[in-house]
Order: sequence, then C-alpha cells, then structure tokens
Amino acid sequence: MGDTLYVVVPCYNEQEVLRETAKRLREKFRTLIAAEKISARSRIVFVNDGSKDATWDIIRELHGHDKIFSGINLSRNRGHQNALLAGLMTVKDCADMVISMDADLQDDIDAVDEMIARYADGFDIVYGVRSKRATDTFFKRFTAETFYKLMKFLGADTVYNHADYRLMSRRALEGLAQFGEVNLFLRGLVPLIGYPSTSVLYERAERFAGVSKYPLKKMLFFALQGITSLSVEPIRLITTVGVAMSTVSFAVILWTLYEYFFGDTVRGWASMLASLWFIGGLILLSIGIVGEYVGKIYLETKKRPRFIVSEFLNVP
Repeated sequence: MGDTLYVVVPCYNEQEVLRETAKRLREKFRTLIAAEKISARSRIVFVNDGSKDATWDIIRELHGHDKIFSGINLSRNRGHQNALLAGLMTVKDCADMVISMDADLQDDIDAVDEMIARYADGFDIVYGVRSKRATDTFFKRFTAETFYKLMKFLGADTVYNHADYRLMSRRALEGLAQFGEVNLFLRGLVPLIGYPSTSVLYERAERFAGVSKYPLKKMLFFALQGITSLSVEPIRLITTVGVAMSTVSFAVILWTLYEYFFGDTVRGWASMLASLWFIGGLILLSIGIVGEYVGKIYLETKKRPRFIVSEFLNVP
C-alpha cells in the first residue's frame, strides 16, 4: 500500500474542460492504486476560485458520484496563487504528498508516475519542468524565457521553465505554511523551503478547451508580482542609475560652462530639453518602483486572510 496522494487543481470558470480533466485523473488514480503506488485514500481536489459559471456545480456532482473527488469552494475569487495555496493548506494534513496542476490539461498527467517515483527516492519537492515550448507562440515563448532570465539576473531563485506543476511532501507543505506573506508567488517561495528537490521533464500540450485565464495584462502583472515579491534589486538599480545620472549631470554642467564661455549657448537647447524629459521620466519610473514596494508593505501590514474556504467536500 503506497502513501496517500492528493492532487490539487485550482479552477476558475473551467466548466468546458472540468469533466474531461476529472475523467483522465480518475483513470490515472485507478491505475496507480491498482499498482499499489498510492493509497486508496488518495483524492482529487478541485478548488473553485469564485467561478461565475457551473464549475462548482460540476465539482459537487463529481463528488456525489465518486468519493475520489473532493472539492474546496472559496468564498470569493482570490486569484490563481491564493486558490492554489488554499488547496495545499487545506489538504496538507490529509495527505503524505500533494501534486498541484492546472485544470486545462496542458500539464502531462503521465508525469505523475515519475513524480511519485522521485518522491519514493527521498525527494520532498519534485518540479514539473517543460522540456520545450513548441506549442507556444514566438511572443509567449520569448517573454516567458526573458522573464525567467530576468528573475535569475535579479537574484530570485526560481526553476527555469517551471510553472506550478509540482509534487510536495507533507514536510515541504508544513515548511510552506510558515511563509505568511500576502503577496504570493509560489514559484519563488517553494525553492526557499530548502528540502531535497529534483525535476521531471514533460511536454506541455495545448489547452483542451475553454480560453486562457492569463491574457497579456495578467501575465505582465504576474511577472511584476514575482519580481517585486522575491527581489529588492529594482530598488538597488534605482540607486545605481541615480549615481550614473549624477555623473552624467556633472559632465553636462562642465560642458554647459564651456559652451557659455567659449561657444554658443543656443546650440545646447535641444540637448537640455532632451535631458529634462529623460530625467523627468526616470524620476517618475523610480517613484513608481518605490510605490510598488510601499504598496506591498501596506498590504502585508494589514495581515488580511489570503483565502477563506466556505465549503470543503471530502471523505477522509
């Protein structure tokens, strides 16, 4: 008899794909249980993140027909990261290991077997890492890879080409529970836990049905959230740029004095105007970066709950 596995699947308006996701996961669980790789007490947990469609009704229906399905209903929409954390924290005392994955069937379910095998080898965290990005558009591939490289440059510890498809042991989840910040970026928090970890390669498929819940605007916000949640390098860059601009300004002052005594001052009008616009924009950008960090501090000091579970359907 293997250890108990819970799979946590955040859902937001996923009525088009949810039944197919449930079908494939149930088949995988039955195979794993029959091979005694996981316990019969294992569960598939769908987390409803304030969906406006029939997602929660489908989850209740699945639970009613087969107790292998569990459901967590959040009181309101809290965003993907909070919904995922809600699922992990709700089931951490029920399972020996928990796998998180998206509901759109882009994550390869067959990679679960290798994740469990790596867990059996003694790893507390097993990351699902994309082997390639052939299904992505050039724009999405370029921006995603640039983001990971930028995070590394800024000193944030993230796993390259890893999203939120991962296995975590109960010990790792208890470690994650000690991180109390409101501004969540789990891809950066999980590596900070520090327990033994490894990676499993898989090919990410096209979305089975429905539309992406991460349009460009949300992707940019998510990237900004990740950078400012894990690194203070943008603040330090402001200092570096400030020193550089002071040096340039000093040189411009010397040039201006030279032009005043030996040249024609009218010729410097264009360069002066350009400098004013550049410095003004730089100041506004710097204020914006500082404001982003101040806003995060403001939210952290309030200590508001990151999620509220209104209903948990589960058969222990």
